[in-house]
Amino acid sequence: MRFLKNPLILALDVDTKDDAFKILDHVSDLVGGIKIGPRLVYKYGASFVTELSQIAPIFVDNKYFDIPSTMVAAVKASFDAGATLVTVHALSGSEALKELFKLETELNRIRPFKILAVTILTSWDQSSLPKNFHSWSVENHVRCLTELVYNSGLRGIVCSGHELEHLNYPDLFKVTPGIKLSTDVINSFDQKRIMTPKQAIKAGTSAMVIGRSILQSHHPRQTILNILDSCC
Repeated sequence: MRFLKNPLILALDVDTKDDAFKILDHVSDLVGGIKIGPRLVYKYGASFVTELSQIAPIFVDNKYFDIPSTMVAAVKASFDAGATLVTVHALSGSEALKELFKLETELNRIRPFKILAVTILTSWDQSSLPKNFHSWSVENHVRCLTELVYNSGLRGIVCSGHELEHLNYPDLFKVTPGIKLSTDVINSFDQKRIMTPKQAIKAGTSAMVIGRSILQSHHPRQTILNILDSCC
């Protein structure tokens, strides 16, 4: 796993730089990578990504979805700031994904870097899919989008743990959000297609994104150690 130190990516779903460094001071040596999104990126800019990249591999999760040239420019800017992983939407289509594969190939000549194509958000289940998606199951949407991504040349996706067993691509790097501990109060989360860390690893994930279960823990360091011990 050359992109990450281990399969656990900490989602820094906090509001301020101080909050981010407060948790990282306790756990940065244990996590495989750090995920940040618009909540922090837009507030503090590229310099914050660069700063964090000195601590651990950085996953910039802005989910770019635009015309191909704009997506390529956004991904390149994220890489230049220090990102190791960056998300785009698989729904952006074949042309954009093929251009992004060309970019990924170029950037990997500089350092390890992977573009992850988001399939279907874990906040959606069958009942909450947009109406124009309803003729297919969530599973079929994920399988179709993954095939589109794979045929473009990219080898990284984001999907829930529920679809992992249906994605039979041996060289696919699969990142799984919607990871909750068995002790979590499930109805307090907005993600719907969820799994425990142990279940996700067994299902075939390459890396897990975990946020609130760690951030809200009274003993975040021990929580991470327990997760790694249980599944990795």
